[in-house]
Amino acid sequence: MTRITVGEAKRVREDLLAVEEPLEIRVGGRALAITMRTPGHDFELAAGFLVSEGVVSAHDEYSGARYCAGVNDDGENTFNVLDITLGPGVAPPDPSLERNFYTTSSCGLCGKASIDAVRTLSKFDVSDDPLRLDAALLAEFPDRLRARQETFEKTGGLHAAALFDGTTGELLVLREDVGRHNAVDKVVGWALTEGLLPLRGTVLMVSGRASFELTQKASMAGIPVLAAVSAPSSLAAELGHELGMTVVGFLRGSSMVVYSAPERIIVETSTVDTTTPEPADARQKAVSL
Repeated sequence: MTRITVGEAKRVREDLLAVEEPLEIRVGGRALAITMRTPGHDFELAAGFLVSEGVVSAHDEYSGARYCAGVNDDGENTFNVLDITLGPGVAPPDPSLERNFYTTSSCGLCGKASIDAVRTLSKFDVSDDPLRLDAALLAEFPDRLRARQETFEKTGGLHAAALFDGTTGELLVLREDVGRHNAVDKVVGWALTEGLLPLRGTVLMVSGRASFELTQKASMAGIPVLAAVSAPSSLAAELGHELGMTVVGFLRGSSMVVYSAPERIIVETSTVDTTTPEPADARQKAVSL
């Protein structure tokens, strides 16, 4: 790589980059989707993807996965094709779930055939989750997530998702990927293979923004709290309100903004700012929940 700084001489040196490669996910030998991902924890990624799509929701519905013979020009296995075996009696994915084209690392909903296919319904109701989360404990999660992002530290090019116990604050699992949705799928897939679904009493912490697709993925896994260091989208906030999920944005230092189900967050003071800023332009939407 060549580093250029205005007013200084060019510098040439080696650099580390985050790996991005395609992964074809098959179920019972039939292609379901192709996603761009960072290799590693592929079995968890595929398992979490099936949870997100509503194909499976319990440990015994997922039998296992194996790499297929996806080969390059030299005849070497690229480990980029994965075939999943469902549990006994589990129906295969409906053909309507098949993605019409590949899913990029920045879009977890790309390839959906219709608007109706974007929304999936969870078997788990997060609205009745009894978790009450200490705001001071929640405020610790971003730094703890950042400290464990080993690949990001070297490349600066990966998103991260981590699952925390909302009562004890224990970090249960952390995964990184070039796609924020893939990182979440890896976390959910880990939980599925460990037999932990639904993930009641937990917090999903993400390193970027809280989008609609991440809120939906959290719902499909039964996670009652989604927290992000950046902003949520309007649809993420609205979906959180509809589901009774706590969506937290701008979680930085000791401050945060709670966009839905604020009753789950325990604070020491009873003073709450309920004002809603006016939209700067027509492309922004004020959400008052």
